Amino acid sequence: MKRLHLILLLLISPIFAMSQDDGIKWYFDLPEVSIYAERPIKEIGVQRTKMDSIVLKENIALSVADILTFNSSIFVKNYGRATLSTVSFRGTSASHTQVSWNGMKINSPMLGMTDFSMIPSYFIDDATLLHGTSSVNETGGGLGGSIQLSTKPAKEDGFGLQYIQGIGSFKTFDEFLRLTYGNEHWQTSTRVVYSSSPNDFKYRNHDKKENIYDENMNIIGQYYPIERNRSGAFKDFHFLQEAYYDTKKGDRFGFNAWYINSNRELPMLTVDYGDATDFENRQRENTFRSVMSWDHIRENWKMGAKAGYIHTKMNYDYKRDLGNGVMAHMIQSRSNINTFYGQMEGEYYIGDKWLFTANVAAHQHFVESRDKSIIQQDGNQATVGYRKARIEMTNSISAKWRPTERLGMSVVIREEMFGDEWTPIIPAFFIDGVISKKGDVVAKASVSRNFRYPTLNDLYFMPGGNPDLKKESGWTYDAGFSFALGREGVYSLSGSANWFESFINDWIIWLPTTKGFFSPDNIKDVHAYGIETKGDLEVILSKDWKLSLNGTLSWTPSINEGEPRSPADQSVGKQLPYVPEYSSTVTGRLSWKSWSFLYKWCYYSERFTMSSNDITLTGKLPEYFMSNIALEKTISCKWADFSIKGAVNNLFNEEYLSVLSRPMPGINFEIFLGITPKFN
Repeated sequence: MKRLHLILLLLISPIFAMSQDDGIKWYFDLPEVSIYAERPIKEIGVQRTKMDSIVLKENIALSVADILTFNSSIFVKNYGRATLSTVSFRGTSASHTQVSWNGMKINSPMLGMTDFSMIPSYFIDDATLLHGTSSVNETGGGLGGSIQLSTKPAKEDGFGLQYIQGIGSFKTFDEFLRLTYGNEHWQTSTRVVYSSSPNDFKYRNHDKKENIYDENMNIIGQYYPIERNRSGAFKDFHFLQEAYYDTKKGDRFGFNAWYINSNRELPMLTVDYGDATDFENRQRENTFRSVMSWDHIRENWKMGAKAGYIHTKMNYDYKRDLGNGVMAHMIQSRSNINTFYGQMEGEYYIGDKWLFTANVAAHQHFVESRDKSIIQQDGNQATVGYRKARIEMTNSISAKWRPTERLGMSVVIREEMFGDEWTPIIPAFFIDGVISKKGDVVAKASVSRNFRYPTLNDLYFMPGGNPDLKKESGWTYDAGFSFALGREGVYSLSGSANWFESFINDWIIWLPTTKGFFSPDNIKDVHAYGIETKGDLEVILSKDWKLSLNGTLSWTPSINEGEPRSPADQSVGKQLPYVPEYSSTVTGRLSWKSWSFLYKWCYYSERFTMSSNDITLTGKLPEYFMSNIALEKTISCKWADFSIKGAVNNLFNEEYLSVLSRPMPGINFEIFLGITPKFN
């Protein structure tokens, strides 16, 4: 099976590398043509990956985690559908990726990371990845990079409606509804997503063995049993309300409100032998996010302001049967987060050669975390946890200069405050230049310093928090080039390749202690480096046929170069746990009239589960390849547009693990039916 995947990759890969003389001649006899357009001055030297709107709206069952898995060079650590999904940028950890929604940072102040399984892709209109140093343009703390998610006005004239119903394997149901209204000044949108499933897929459990006996009860063989995913049901509800007002005189106002209600069971591990009815392992979340914005735009300057609020209530309950039919709380965790957000920014252009920007933003967090299940020696119940408030501020100024048509330079100065402590100055320098207008070949380079402060759980979690932790710091260097070729209405070919190198000091990691619990410490100096490449090709094969291909390939060693903590410490010089050294994606879309066929493929190399990279027992997760396909047909009539789509996930029934002992589904199927009435 792996050989088949490699053959497919070898067949597809030459398309990205072929020249106009070698590949396109199969269909067209075209001269080489270059497309050249003036690059935005705001993007001088920036390493950016922008998700296509078609990719984001692929189907309602996908989360942003699924989008990033098959369309980017970053590693998505996935526990399965409707379970925790985090991202690893350039060999760093999940907390080293800063995530914003409509400008407001949505990383948890407790954990420092974002659960991308909680973000439906149909709720996102624009998704942009800023790699490494490029993230300093927007925020600090992104030692790996940052991800910007946002919504946009629907641009409707009158009323609009879209409804999609999805039905999938394991009794999975997905529903999406969008209502819109727009006129010259107003644009409003209401989106609703509801997903539910028992999520009881079958899988082969490679962590257990069953014996085969003969009639004399002698063991004559063994096999891996087929089991069902137990305690993995979920019900997720999302509601997004948007309203935008444009005065048509240079002022625009916006309001976004997003509510999440999630009730998820946490699946049993592959090494669990107990009965699912003997315990309850459940996570419930209620989150409300809102942002109000104002933009004032003139010919050569712009200013804007935003205000926002986030409330998250997270309940986690772990109960076990004591043996008498009574379910007792082993863990009864409750957390409440309230965040207030404000931001002001401005831009000023001097001709087409200079751009100056200034930005200041603040997030005020109020966090309460407690566990009510602790039983004291006197038999009374105790509450253990913390209640803390912390303000996080960031401000920056930048100057971008394009002295000639071919050359651009940019300097960013940023400073951040966490609580009452300010970071040292965070500088970043960017430069790019057009090497050749023929092919729009652009070389880029950048360097930046960065810092990340410990999360509230790192500092105050009980038991184990370490209030003496130091902030992480590092320097990142980037260099690369991009190109773009094409002929309007015929084909386009673009790509990029980038080298990066990061040195991160005082890396924070949670380790077991002699007291029986984990505690964080600054123990590592990490050297992360590697290469990221991507390519995109679109070809109009004929009047009715169109082919689109895109792919990524990454090599990301991430090495612990700290000092050994003890003579037995074997982690120095080794790859960090759960960071694949190699990853790759390929997506192909073939369209004919109102039909569309999609093929998606991704690959992750082996990942170690131990910092020592010891491969005995369960110290390594093997590499895996994943293939998904989908076929869609659209039908248009006078009063409505209809769509029907069928999808097959894990096409080759790959048996794989993304996280140790977390079962993953084999081949599964989905069908989606959509209708968009034409009111106008």
